[in-house]
Amino acid sequence: MTRGTWFALIAAFVAGQAGAQTSLSGSIAGELRYFPQSPAFAGQSDEPLQFSTSFEARISHDLENGNNRIVVSPFLRFGGDGRDHVDLREAFWLHQRDGWSLTVGIDKVFWGVTESRHLVNIINQDDALEDIDGEDKLGQPMVSLSFYGDFGALSVYVLPWFREREFLDFGDRLAGPLPIGPATYDSPDARSHVDYALRWSHSVGSVDVGLSYFNGTSREPRMIATGPTLVPHYDQISQAGLDLQLTTGDWLWKLEAIRRNGHGPGFWAATGGFEWTTPGFAGTGADLGLIAEYSHDGRDPTLAPATLYDDDLFLGARLALNDISDTNLLAGALLDRDTDARVFLIEGQRRLGDDWLLSLEGRFFDGATGSDPILAIQNDDFLSISLKRSF
Repeated sequence: MTRGTWFALIAAFVAGQAGAQTSLSGSIAGELRYFPQSPAFAGQSDEPLQFSTSFEARISHDLENGNNRIVVSPFLRFGGDGRDHVDLREAFWLHQRDGWSLTVGIDKVFWGVTESRHLVNIINQDDALEDIDGEDKLGQPMVSLSFYGDFGALSVYVLPWFREREFLDFGDRLAGPLPIGPATYDSPDARSHVDYALRWSHSVGSVDVGLSYFNGTSREPRMIATGPTLVPHYDQISQAGLDLQLTTGDWLWKLEAIRRNGHGPGFWAATGGFEWTTPGFAGTGADLGLIAEYSHDGRDPTLAPATLYDDDLFLGARLALNDISDTNLLAGALLDRDTDARVFLIEGQRRLGDDWLLSLEGRFFDGATGSDPILAIQNDDFLSISLKRSF
């Protein structure tokens, strides 16, 4: 679907559905990124300061006393940092009844509990233009049917259209040393391959558990060197997943684990650890949380997509001031036990009045050697600051 078609659909929806049962919210933000180091590769942008603007909205219209809901949520970024893109994060019809619901359209689904890596979260494709951390996702066309009861929640997903990962253009910071070529697929149906997924989740006392299964086109592409380009190749895979969280006092114990077939020999991967929060830190009204997680991934790096998390430890701290401005800060480091490569991160937010939000984000890379995935972006440390106005 082209950008023009997306915006035409959005405009038609707004014109036809305006009324008392329609709600509109969203934001517009300006973001400034600073790259303190010179680029590593010839042809890359050497501008240390790059500015972009983003816009997002969510339009929701209820019908039949809320039994039916139509939601449209567009996202747009444009500017001078190479991340220009548009996406429909959501554009779906939701039908709800006692004990079950049906969703048809484009939606986002999140699974998982751990902080440093979301192993089981496989429905949506990464929005790799927006950021490199895998937190931002593209909307996924789907039909999903969910059932709710004493047994928990059971959801079935049919995913009729695959969305390729978009990459930064050659020459942009964080893009790496080679241009990206057209994608290839295991399936002769390519993007039209129909994928399936299933998830059951339940809460029993202080334990939250989820079991999931996915069969279809991998959201992670293998990057194959072909002449002067890298070609993304999408394999057919199956993946069984487990996510588990135990809450006990000030402790959160977390685990995500998968078994995947289709990227060479079947392999296991897991991320697990804890978050311990002490309220009223140092006699103040602030909460301090300490995070420690370990990740192991048994994939064959020559037959599966590259990963940072083969044998890595994440250590972090989260500070919430609990003030009127909702000030919070997260700082952490991902440490590779095999190669000594390190990724440092910092994220912070503070509200300015009722409608403004000031955000800070930083990523810093160090110590990569050989075939470590961060070697291609080791000179692309960045610090960004954004100011968002909500409506």
